Amino acid sequence: MIKLFYALIRGTANEAAESFTDRHGLTILRQQINDSARAVQSARKAVAIAIAQNKQEEEQYNQIVSRLNDLEERTIIALEKGKKKIAQEAAETIALLEAERDTSKEALSRFQTEIDRLKRQVRKAEARLRDLRRGQRIADVTDKTQRMRGEGEPVALSTLADAEETLLRLRVRQQQIDSTAEAIAELDDEGCSDKIIEKLAEAGCGAALKTSADDVLERLSKRVSKPA
Repeated sequence: MIKLFYALIRGTANEAAESFTDRHGLTILRQQINDSARAVQSARKAVAIAIAQNKQEEEQYNQIVSRLNDLEERTIIALEKGKKKIAQEAAETIALLEAERDTSKEALSRFQTEIDRLKRQVRKAEARLRDLRRGQRIADVTDKTQRMRGEGEPVALSTLADAEETLLRLRVRQQQIDSTAEAIAELDDEGCSDKIIEKLAEAGCGAALKTSADDVLERLSKRVSKPA
């Protein structure tokens, strides 16, 4: 019985945790992505430091090789001149430098291998972070769309419907105003004697109310003096 009671408690706690995660999933995801971004940035910085240290080691290696070459040339000259004592001292120094050179070369090789590995890890982490951010944007849009469908915010669709209804009423009202204005204009035209006279004149019934270009040309032609 006690085991069942503990199992019930654990099950209830798990369900509560899952329910909390479902309700606040986007917030949790956003924070997890921010934490991941900081971790990736920290890894990038570590790789940059490693590259800088490797460059310093490489410069030190080149200095050792240069010093070795110089010492060997001078030791050969000393041997040619029979200066065995100083040549012996130089040979001992060369032996020490060669050991240091070999150690530095091995360190360079290991360091470069480690840097390459770290670079690959950082690139993979950056790619995963980009995928997470794209997924976050999609999840955010999906959540807002679902809210509009009524799963999280039922008022959204009703607000859209109200706006559409208001727009329809506005358009109907505007059409009514335009139709009324047109009807009034037609009534004014029908009851106006000036309009009737204008229509009759345009139909050729009676004298024209407006002088046409032909009329002007005919009148001016009559004023032209005829030749004697």
